[in-house]
Amino acid sequence: MRSIFSVLNRTAATAWQPPTAAGLRSSRTAFKLDSICVRCRRQQIRSYQNAADDARWLSVVDHPAQIVRTGRKHGPGLIILALIPIISFALGTWQIQRLDWKTKLIAKYEDRLIKPPLPLPPQVDPEVIPEFDYRRVYATGRLRHDQEMLVGPRMNEGTDGYMVYTPLERGNGESTVLVNRGWISRKLENHQDRALGLPQEEVTVEGLLREPIKKNMFTPENKPEDGKFYFPDIEQMADLTGSQPIMIEETMTPDLLESYDREAKGIPIGRPAEVNLRNNHSQYIFTWYGLCFATSIMLWMIIRKRPNEATRRVRQNRNW
Repeated sequence: MRSIFSVLNRTAATAWQPPTAAGLRSSRTAFKLDSICVRCRRQQIRSYQNAADDARWLSVVDHPAQIVRTGRKHGPGLIILALIPIISFALGTWQIQRLDWKTKLIAKYEDRLIKPPLPLPPQVDPEVIPEFDYRRVYATGRLRHDQEMLVGPRMNEGTDGYMVYTPLERGNGESTVLVNRGWISRKLENHQDRALGLPQEEVTVEGLLREPIKKNMFTPENKPEDGKFYFPDIEQMADLTGSQPIMIEETMTPDLLESYDREAKGIPIGRPAEVNLRNNHSQYIFTWYGLCFATSIMLWMIIRKRPNEATRRVRQNRNW
């Protein structure tokens, strides 16, 4: 029994310890923090209770939120989209007029091609050339190969070469005109390499009377002092050779074997007697009217589109 009581006394003595100074300080700090939190809560409750008495306080009732729908107003993009079908419709209508004009022009030129060739007058007025464009004519004289001009580069069946322009000097006081004899290969540009393509006797040239060709903005300027011609400037060529600004395009019947033989011998390959004007206005009409139709549908869908619930938003008042 005595041993049991001694054990209990030792256990109680080890279980209870007297408070230390550090423990007392931590307890006082926790008590102070609790007191501060209680005072903050009380002040917060008082401010909430007195907020309605403040004249500067605004509530949701005074300035309610506005529910708006997005997509009701459109910016300048809608105006641009509205202009596209109008402009494309106007361009499509203009292409219809261009198609009618080009069709009639080709028909007029083809009607001239079926007529028998006319002898070229001794003197030709350059002002009337547009009225005889694509008219078949013939002229007799001697080719001035010493004044030959090579215009190029020009491609023919994948081969690089030149177009040969040579003055035709007619006798008996007649004028000198320019003749586009046709295409030759670049490797035969020297006269000694194509003696068969330089006839010295009097020849008769039959071809088409053509209006001067206009230079586009991508073609460089000719350099006649260096013997380089990039496009046929008839006025310039006529001044250099002392001839009239009249051009005849020599023609030949299309024949593959004859073309190969001429290319090998250096004889210029003339063009076929046909109208080579481009007429793509039907494609342009389809393109412009198709664009007008597509953009009109897009414009109608944007105007008629109604916003769903996902696109609604609340515009908050910034005066809160």
